[in-house]
Amino acid sequence: MSWDVWWVWAAAALVLGIVEVLAPGFVFLGFAIGAGVVALILGFGGPGAAVITGSLPLLLVVFAVVSIAAWLGLRKAVGIQKGQVKTFDHDINE
Repeated sequence: MSWDVWWVWAAAALVLGIVEVLAPGFVFLGFAIGAGVVALILGFGGPGAAVITGSLPLLLVVFAVVSIAAWLGLRKAVGIQKGQVKTFDHDINE
């Protein structure tokens, strides 16, 4: 099937990375990291590759878990810190 081919996941990671550049906010970057990790697992045939190859539900679970972990990590690393408030000192129309 096409979902257990590593380059499909790598292409999805690339497309999601490009979408992140066009629509910044670290939303799509977490999904791109998740797809990239699945591509690496399938491509290099690591210890989990034999288990998840051919099983779309397992691939999607790995993708979802890694994507959420990456998104939460990015949010903690580059997001607004606790107690920090966004303020704007100027108007873009001036």
